[in-house]
Amino acid sequence: MKKLFLSLSLLGGLFFFNACTTDVELYSDYKDIPIIYGLLDASQDTNFIRINRAFSGSNDNHINAAEVSLIADSSNYPGKLRAYIVEYVQGYGGHYQPTGNTIDLDTITIHDKEEGVFYAPDQKVYWTDAPIHVNTAAAKYKYKLFVHRGNDTITSETGVVGGEGFKIVTESLGFMAEENNTSSQVKFTLADNAVFYDIKMEFYYRESVNGGPMTDKKVTYSFGVKTLDNLEQENSRVYFVNYSKNTLFNLLEEAIGGDTVINENTPNVVRYINYLDDEGKKPMKIFLSAGSDELYNYIQINSQTGYAQTVPDYTNINGGYGVFSSRVNITKEVSVSAATMRDLYGKPWGFVQQ
Repeated sequence: MKKLFLSLSLLGGLFFFNACTTDVELYSDYKDIPIIYGLLDASQDTNFIRINRAFSGSNDNHINAAEVSLIADSSNYPGKLRAYIVEYVQGYGGHYQPTGNTIDLDTITIHDKEEGVFYAPDQKVYWTDAPIHVNTAAAKYKYKLFVHRGNDTITSETGVVGGEGFKIVTESLGFMAEENNTSSQVKFTLADNAVFYDIKMEFYYRESVNGGPMTDKKVTYSFGVKTLDNLEQENSRVYFVNYSKNTLFNLLEEAIGGDTVINENTPNVVRYINYLDDEGKKPMKIFLSAGSDELYNYIQINSQTGYAQTVPDYTNINGGYGVFSSRVNITKEVSVSAATMRDLYGKPWGFVQQ
């Protein structure tokens, strides 16, 4: 069975990337296979696309993917390929026509990629800072990627996730220290062209142990990936996910453990709520990411768990493998209820008011 070595760093969260060497033997049945990963995000001022190549081998000619992945030249095409994105808008009869806007992709080397499965710290990516349009009431857009490699042209297309109506509605979150079975909600409106949502919330605080320096801390709760079928609906516009009212205190208990005050006069630890917005007293953030159907299909159908896999069952890259799709990320700072604050100060965790 054929095996592909695929550089999947771009799909990790979320998504970033030269020395020459000839230490890897290229087998006789080697085939140059384009691998492309790109997620257009209209909320970002810069969009990155990875355009790489894969090595193929047979059961008789094995390739050590762990070794190949650490060599930049084994994944990168030499020089710069001609790559660009063409913008289309829906016209009469539902047909899409070019707007005349062609976005050329340039190359840049990312210098801060952490060491791991793939080569680091420098990774070459293609990028653009051109604006990406989302659907409006007056116009619907899509984008088509073109990559020229010798006599071959690799293409793919996607709509764009987002829209002015996509927002987090929740202003404040409420939690309780006492064990209970109650829940509350994180509310938001839907994004155009989105078929799944990834939601998490974070609480920020600072601590000093035994008179030491104050350090920033946080605890995170992830709701996981939710499709429309997994969401509750408040009305025709607002949807929500539920969370247990004990969530924050369970997270803090796990993070803090036995590191509590000795007594109220001689604490061995002091903690402050880290307000992101002092005026509004907002110590939490809600992160919401929405993704398109191409990205959802790629993740769900292929169910990748590593950097070496069989040829994927799903790709929307014509002439190669990978995915060219869209997502959008939004963030909102939120406050916590007065009852939550009282419970935090009442726990023996050293939280004091500044």
